[in-house]
Amino acid sequence: MNIVNGYMKWVKRILPSPLSIAVLLTLLTALLAIIFTSTPSDQSGIEYVANAWNKGIWELLKFTMQMMLMLVLGHTIALSKPVNKLIRQVSSWCTSNGKAAVFVTFTSLVAGYLNWGMGLIFGAILARKVGEYAKEKGISLNYPLIAACGYTSLMVWHGGMSGSAPLTINKADHSLMDQMGVLSIDDTILSSSNLIAVVASLIVIPAFAWLLSKREYKKSYPGNQRSHKAKDEALTGAEKLDNSRVFGALFGLIFLVVWFYQLLNTEKSFYDFINLDSINFILFGLAIFLNGSLRNFVGAAEQAITGSTGILIQFPLYAGIMGIMKYTGLLEVFAHFFIDNSTAQSFPFFAYLSSAVVNVLVPSGGGQWQVQGPILVEAAQHLGVSMPRTVMALVYGDQITNMLQPFWALPLLGITGLKAKDILPYSMLFMLVGGALFLTILYVF
Repeated sequence: MNIVNGYMKWVKRILPSPLSIAVLLTLLTALLAIIFTSTPSDQSGIEYVANAWNKGIWELLKFTMQMMLMLVLGHTIALSKPVNKLIRQVSSWCTSNGKAAVFVTFTSLVAGYLNWGMGLIFGAILARKVGEYAKEKGISLNYPLIAACGYTSLMVWHGGMSGSAPLTINKADHSLMDQMGVLSIDDTILSSSNLIAVVASLIVIPAFAWLLSKREYKKSYPGNQRSHKAKDEALTGAEKLDNSRVFGALFGLIFLVVWFYQLLNTEKSFYDFINLDSINFILFGLAIFLNGSLRNFVGAAEQAITGSTGILIQFPLYAGIMGIMKYTGLLEVFAHFFIDNSTAQSFPFFAYLSSAVVNVLVPSGGGQWQVQGPILVEAAQHLGVSMPRTVMALVYGDQITNMLQPFWALPLLGITGLKAKDILPYSMLFMLVGGALFLTILYVF
């Protein structure tokens, strides 16, 4: 494993912080837009790009808040006594580095297939709890690898039950209805080829995690989390309400009752109902209910919220990159470059590759489909390539480079207490293995 060890040291040496990566990507995207896109006659190239950046930088504020809430509430739930006890019991199965790598990878992949948001938070929390258990029991554990295993949910999500593009084109009112009609999830997410990809990834990726667990390692879990339990103080008057388990549990229960009532009475399908807002709604109720009192809930939330700093600061920067890509036409330049140089046989590969490249700069599956989808659909019709294969080429390319993009790793880094350079060497290796797997499925089945 000397080659792998050398690779790890090299990547850690050259990788800057996630914030520096976001700044460098911003400058690179701006430069590419100035060089390769057309500028209106009444504006200079720099002014044109700056306006696009400023327009885009505020477009993810709602999404930023949604992701911060998901991170904080999910972490708060993990700090509650019932869930902490449950996860610790599950973590007790991880009695070695290899078992931990396989278990965290497999369960994170399953969670990611069911829902990308749930998979992201679940994988991060599980990785942290496994690290805590290993430190407590004196088990030798490669903690950065285990954290990267928890991040693998994001390399399979778009081909899962919350995949943005397949679910969008499954509706009669989607934006490309006139060009491609409705494409059922039976032809995409539930197709035989994608189900083969699901089964294959549940075997191959955990097996690769087990192989990585055999290399030398030095970094274990950095330390036990501090207790969030509120100090015992003399409570008087209305303060007793904050410490009342009955009051807190009843308020949390209201969230849960409303959520299940809406689920039972919605006209949407279950997978349409499970979106960011509905996930955060039930997480809010569970966080209050499981922590037992409003006082304990606030204490846990105060501890958890420190991990959301990266999201608050960096998501607007990536929104600005998306703005440059979208409003200057740079995204179309990227997509057309790959597509114009392809044939019917090579088109799925170039669609996959273009999606993978664009995802590094525009880390949003739904947003990417809205802009790149029309180009791919037009090219597929011209070349005679099947629409399901075209969609899944975009899906696989989009999800695989999440392992290279620190944007989605920010919640995991906040929960695990690690740096991007700790997990990215491993996640990039997962990307190579997963990328080869999905390309094989795309062409063979």
